[in-house]
Parts: sequence; structure tokens; C-alpha cells
Amino acid sequence: MIDAITIDASRHATKTAMEMIQLRGTAFSMPSSSRSPEGVALFKRIVVGTDGSETAQVAVAHATELAKAHGAALEIVSAYERVPSDRLREEQAQVPGDVSYGVGPRGDVNANLDNASAKALSAGIEVNTHPREGDPADAILDVAEETGADLVVVGNKGMTGARRFLLGSVPNKVSHHASCGVYIVRTT
Repeated sequence: MIDAITIDASRHATKTAMEMIQLRGTAFSMPSSSRSPEGVALFKRIVVGTDGSETAQVAVAHATELAKAHGAALEIVSAYERVPSDRLREEQAQVPGDVSYGVGPRGDVNANLDNASAKALSAGIEVNTHPREGDPADAILDVAEETGADLVVVGNKGMTGARRFLLGSVPNKVSHHASCGVYIVRTT
């Protein structure tokens, strides 16, 4: 079983996705049941997470290119934390009444999702957005499971040093628990 696929696509800009994907130094190939007659791997549904950061934007760009190349739908996920109701009421009281409904944890998440989906939509890719409350890795894993995704794209940020062992990270958790292939983009 494949846990994770790691590549640095920026070094291989002229190669196809299949030529770029490497698994422990050996060429990765999809099972024949998931190939087109030409032998190219097909992804029908790709999930990518974003928090709006520059590194997340790199992962979204890679996911968009893969979706475009394979004619896949793109599921974009962004997670947010629950905000205590007292704090939420306080923040809403600080803005004019006609826009106070927009104050909340989903406001930034919806903006992130809109920004991430804009480029994919302009490329003609089917895009679905998923704002989710909770842990980012769990949100990505849940959407991948719910949508029947055959690929999850995540950035590698947070996968270096001792912190990944102490605190965990989104790419680490996703790569170990995804029910489909995982493409880890070198974003740092």
C-alpha cells in the first residue's frame, strides 16, 4: 500500500505527471485498472486543502494542474476553529450591524476557498469547496472519503525537524491515514 508520494515538480517542469511521481526512488505507476488505453493515470476527483498561505497556494496550483491534465474535479477544503460565542458576539458588536452577520470563523475560510477556486474555475475545472470546522488534516481526510477522491494533494510544510514528531502535521497525518493516493508537493 502506498502511503505517500513525494516529488519536487518545480525541478521537472517539462516532464509529465507520471514521469515526475517517484516512490522511494522507483517509478510509480498506477494499477492498470485506473489507466486510460494510452497508459496515463486518470484521477477523477482530487482533494486539496488550503489555509490561504503562500505554501498552500502552491499546493492548490499543483492540484489545479493535475485536475486540468486529467480532467478531474477539484475538491478544495479549508478548516476553521470553533470560536467561543462570547468572543464572537464581542467581535460582531465592533462592526456595523448590516455586516455583523459576516463576522465569524467561516468568513476567512470562505475568502480562502473563493481565492483558491477562482483559478481552477477559470481553467474550466469542476470545483467544489468545503469549509469545515475542526482539524485541517481531519477535514481533508473526511472530504476525501466523502467524495470518493482518488488523490489528495498537500504541501510538505511542517514535515521537517523534530516538530513533526512532537506536534504532528497536516501532511504527515494525511499521508498516513488517507484512503487514496497522496501527492506531497514541495512548497518550502
